[in-house]
Amino acid sequence: MYAIFENGSKQYKVSVGDLVKVEKLDAAVGETVTFPAVFTADDKGIAAGKEVENVKVSCEVLSHGKEKKIIVFKYKAKKNVRKKQGHRQPFTEVKVTAIGAPAAKKAAKKEAAATAEAN
Repeated sequence: MYAIFENGSKQYKVSVGDLVKVEKLDAAVGETVTFPAVFTADDKGIAAGKEVENVKVSCEVLSHGKEKKIIVFKYKAKKNVRKKQGHRQPFTEVKVTAIGAPAAKKAAKKEAAATAEAN
Protein backbone atom coordinates (compact mmCIF):
# COMPACT_ATOMS: atom_id res chain seq x y z
CA MET A 1 0.00 0.00 0.00
CA TYR A 2 1.17 3.51 -0.72
CA ALA A 3 -0.21 7.00 -0.30
CA ILE A 4 0.45 10.45 -1.68
CA PHE A 5 0.36 13.37 0.74
CA GLU A 6 0.99 17.09 0.36
CA ASN A 7 3.26 19.35 2.40
CA GLY A 8 4.69 22.74 1.44
CA SER A 9 3.08 22.73 -2.04
CA LYS A 10 4.86 19.46 -2.84
CA GLN A 11 3.44 15.96 -3.03
CA TYR A 12 5.26 12.87 -1.74
CA LYS A 13 4.60 9.20 -2.61
CA VAL A 14 5.28 7.04 0.46
CA SER A 15 4.83 3.55 1.88
CA VAL A 16 5.07 2.46 5.51
CA GLY A 17 8.73 2.54 6.62
CA ASP A 18 9.92 5.11 4.05
CA LEU A 19 12.24 7.96 5.00
CA VAL A 20 11.26 11.28 3.41
CA LYS A 21 12.74 14.79 3.52
CA VAL A 22 9.87 17.31 3.67
CA GLU A 23 9.69 21.08 4.10
CA LYS A 24 10.86 22.15 7.55
CA LEU A 25 8.27 21.45 10.27
CA ASP A 26 7.86 23.01 13.72
CA ALA A 27 8.06 19.66 15.50
CA ALA A 28 10.68 18.30 17.86
CA VAL A 29 12.69 15.18 17.08
CA GLY A 30 10.73 12.11 18.16
CA GLU A 31 7.29 13.71 17.82
CA THR A 32 4.58 12.24 15.60
CA VAL A 33 3.07 14.38 12.84
CA THR A 34 0.18 13.56 10.52
CA PHE A 35 -0.53 14.65 6.98
CA PRO A 36 -3.85 14.30 5.12
CA ALA A 37 -3.64 11.84 2.21
CA VAL A 38 -4.50 13.05 -1.28
CA PHE A 39 -4.46 9.59 -2.91
CA THR A 40 -4.07 5.97 -1.75
CA ALA A 41 -3.56 2.68 -3.53
CA ASP A 42 -3.63 -0.90 -2.21
CA ASP A 43 -4.82 -4.42 -3.16
CA LYS A 44 -8.45 -3.25 -3.32
CA GLY A 45 -7.69 -0.48 -5.82
CA ILE A 46 -7.08 3.25 -5.79
CA ALA A 47 -8.91 5.94 -3.86
CA ALA A 48 -8.92 9.72 -4.15
CA GLY A 49 -11.12 12.72 -3.34
CA LYS A 50 -13.98 12.09 -0.90
CA GLU A 51 -12.89 8.47 -0.40
CA VAL A 52 -9.65 9.54 1.32
CA GLU A 53 -10.72 12.66 3.23
CA ASN A 54 -10.34 10.80 6.59
CA VAL A 55 -7.12 8.97 5.67
CA LYS A 56 -3.99 10.26 7.41
CA VAL A 57 -0.29 9.53 6.94
CA SER A 58 1.42 9.30 10.36
CA CYS A 59 5.13 10.09 10.49
CA GLU A 60 7.80 10.25 13.17
CA VAL A 61 10.27 13.17 13.05
CA LEU A 62 13.84 11.85 12.86
CA SER A 63 15.96 14.96 12.29
CA HIS A 64 16.20 18.51 10.95
CA GLY A 65 18.87 19.80 8.59
CA LYS A 66 19.81 21.72 5.47
CA GLU A 67 20.29 20.47 1.90
CA LYS A 68 23.50 20.93 -0.08
CA LYS A 69 24.18 24.49 -1.21
CA ILE A 70 22.99 25.54 -4.64
CA ILE A 71 24.37 28.55 -6.49
CA VAL A 72 21.95 31.14 -7.88
CA PHE A 73 23.60 33.30 -10.55
CA LYS A 74 21.74 36.15 -12.27
CA TYR A 75 23.10 38.49 -14.88
CA LYS A 76 22.03 40.93 -17.55
CA ALA A 77 23.78 40.59 -20.88
CA LYS A 78 25.91 43.56 -22.05
CA LYS A 79 25.16 45.57 -18.87
CA ASN A 80 27.93 44.31 -16.52
CA VAL A 81 25.27 43.31 -13.96
CA ARG A 82 25.97 40.10 -12.08
CA LYS A 83 24.59 38.69 -8.84
CA LYS A 84 25.78 35.45 -7.24
CA GLN A 85 24.25 33.96 -4.12
CA GLY A 86 23.91 30.57 -2.47
CA HIS A 87 20.92 28.86 -0.88
CA ARG A 88 20.52 25.91 1.52
CA GLN A 89 16.94 24.69 1.86
CA PRO A 90 16.00 23.58 5.41
CA PHE A 91 14.24 20.22 5.72
CA THR A 92 12.79 17.77 8.23
CA GLU A 93 13.45 14.07 7.78
CA VAL A 94 10.45 11.89 8.73
CA LYS A 95 9.78 8.16 8.80
CA VAL A 96 6.32 6.96 7.76
CA THR A 97 4.85 4.81 10.55
CA ALA A 98 1.24 4.29 9.42
CA ILE A 99 -1.18 4.99 6.59
CA GLY A 100 -4.89 4.87 7.25
CA ALA A 101 -7.90 6.39 8.92
CA PRO A 102 -7.04 6.75 12.63
CA ALA A 103 -10.69 7.19 13.66
CA ALA A 104 -11.71 3.92 11.99
CA LYS A 105 -8.89 2.03 13.72
CA LYS A 106 -9.86 3.41 17.14
CA ALA A 107 -13.52 2.57 16.54
CA ALA A 108 -12.60 -1.00 15.55
CA LYS A 109 -10.53 -1.42 18.74
CA LYS A 110 -13.41 -0.11 20.89
CA GLU A 111 -15.87 -2.51 19.20
CA ALA A 112 -13.51 -5.43 19.76
CA ALA A 113 -13.10 -4.51 23.41
CA ALA A 114 -16.87 -4.15 23.84
CA THR A 115 -17.55 -7.59 22.32
CA ALA A 116 -14.83 -9.13 24.51
CA GLU A 117 -16.44 -7.66 27.64
CA ALA A 118 -19.90 -8.86 26.56
CA ASN A 119 -18.65 -12.46 26.25
